Amino acid sequence: MSIILGIESTAHTFGIGIVKNGKILSNVKKTYTTKEGGIIPIEAAKHHRENKNLIYNESLIQSKIKESDIDAISFSQGPGLPPCLLEGLKFAKELSLKLKKPLIPVNHCVAHLEIGRLTNAKDPLMLYVSGANTQIIAYSNGKYRIFGETLDLGVGNFLDMLAREMKIGFPGGPIIQNLAKSGKNYIELPYVVKGMDLSLSGILTNLKQKIQSNKYSFEDLSYSAQETVFAMLLECAERAMAHTGKKELLLGGGVSCNSRLKEMAGIMCKERNAKLFIPENQFLSDNGAMIAYTGEIMFNSNIKIPFEKIDSLEIKPRQRTDELEVLWK
Repeated sequence: MSIILGIESTAHTFGIGIVKNGKILSNVKKTYTTKEGGIIPIEAAKHHRENKNLIYNESLIQSKIKESDIDAISFSQGPGLPPCLLEGLKFAKELSLKLKKPLIPVNHCVAHLEIGRLTNAKDPLMLYVSGANTQIIAYSNGKYRIFGETLDLGVGNFLDMLAREMKIGFPGGPIIQNLAKSGKNYIELPYVVKGMDLSLSGILTNLKQKIQSNKYSFEDLSYSAQETVFAMLLECAERAMAHTGKKELLLGGGVSCNSRLKEMAGIMCKERNAKLFIPENQFLSDNGAMIAYTGEIMFNSNIKIPFEKIDSLEIKPRQRTDELEVLWK
């Protein structure tokens, strides 16, 4: 029996979740937003610093446990924005020393995949689409392997940059999704798939030119951007499923909250006689519960750093999913 606290701080969200024996007891978070422009890492880190204690206390109250009940503290070590990751690490070390509990460094991308266990997916291929990360991941021979990925921009960053051009605020994905629902005309855009990889920078440039021309509505551009990019994502995912022989597709990452992406993924899986698994939206976007959930899996495999040795822990802003030895499987 174990109770693990998880701290998420890779980008715009600071979240704290608490897990007991695979059950989510709490999942509290607060997200940095702007009315115009994109994420400013230093400002996001300041947001995390100012809200961490409030979120921590709310998470304890929601979970109905005491500080002394916590067995270990897990935190997102990377990948992510260095100023934001540092705030999470500093808070994790602070709690570790205060409670004399071990720390568990968690890979953010792997946590998105592991929380998918809540859906009862057994051996899925995951389409992971968030801000900086767009990857097609599956477990094979002791590691989570990347079978396809973006060659430049993550889908979430692509949507945020598009929103910035439209001057409609951050995060851009939810606003673009709403605009797309009113789009009626598909506008042809570049379609760039290379095997199981994809590229988005050329599409973004094309969209910027169309915005500057003032010939197209934001609704039609948003609709066209979604239809094109999501089709690219699912073509790559389907090719990876054929390559790996996987019969399950798991969606992960904040962009997976998009209702149109879910719908298109469902159509593709139905045509392949495959099963689609989608966690609740609260576990798709960045959250502390997924860090705690993965932390508990690792803790139960005795993967932890004693509080006396936490000075050796550092953030890993560029850590890749396929760098990790998955010692808990």
